[in-house]
Amino acid sequence: MQQMSAKCDPAPSKWAYKYQRLMLTPLFRLFLRVFLPFSLVFLAAGIWLSDEKHRDRLVMAVNDIRTSIETRPEFMVNVMAIDGASIGIAEDIRDIVPIDFPISSFDLELEHLQDQIAGLPAVASATVRIRPGGIMQVTVTERDPVILWRTRQGLDLVDENGFVVARAKTRQLHSGMPLMAGEGAETHVVEALTIYAAAGPLSRRMRGVVRMGERRWDVVLDRGQRIMLPETGAVQALERVIALSQAQDMLSRDLEVVDMRLANRPTIRIAPRAVEEWWRIRQIQVGKTKE
Repeated sequence: MQQMSAKCDPAPSKWAYKYQRLMLTPLFRLFLRVFLPFSLVFLAAGIWLSDEKHRDRLVMAVNDIRTSIETRPEFMVNVMAIDGASIGIAEDIRDIVPIDFPISSFDLELEHLQDQIAGLPAVASATVRIRPGGIMQVTVTERDPVILWRTRQGLDLVDENGFVVARAKTRQLHSGMPLMAGEGAETHVVEALTIYAAAGPLSRRMRGVVRMGERRWDVVLDRGQRIMLPETGAVQALERVIALSQAQDMLSRDLEVVDMRLANRPTIRIAPRAVEEWWRIRQIQVGKTKE
């Protein structure tokens, strides 16, 4: 009876006991459930991808799946629509965005296209987006030219921020627009417009303003007259000249230059023909006095 009870001992063996204790360890269970399967899969994938033919097949399969998704009708762009741009600007946009439609929206770099369009001189801002129906919508805000700038190359249309919008063909096409000239004038457009606004009664006689030495302005009038303004207080100096002209008809006389660069000492330069006439009259008067 003692031998029978020894053979039926239910106690686990030494290795079974160790296995049960090991299974009670959280880290070991995590290894069996996660790390071991992952390692086996990774090893099998590595062995399978070690063959170049298998790698090529996988790449081709991925490309086919990607192409089938990208070329679906709902992802295709068929036309480009441009809003807010004139005919000339729209043509420039189509020239710098040479896209062959239809094209997948996945192949379009919208930010790059937007930067290209916004880089045009006549464009203040631009947005590019894809609209439903396969339309690439380009919305443009153009720069508004406010003044003409005469340079050695010709006439340019400039906005209030000093950006050259376009080339002006002739002065007559923009006869109602102010005119400026001189090196660095494009960086002081607001100041030039302020001088034009302050001209008042002289506005009809004004031919333009000239930036002198990139420091100050000259106002050019008809009949070859010029008002030299100071570096600071240009508007006040011009208003002073206008007041003197209204009080004493100064600018209606035969003058060439009114120099206001020194506020405390305005200078007037008389035209050579007026000086000659003055000397002629003086000589006649001197001759009569001698007689």
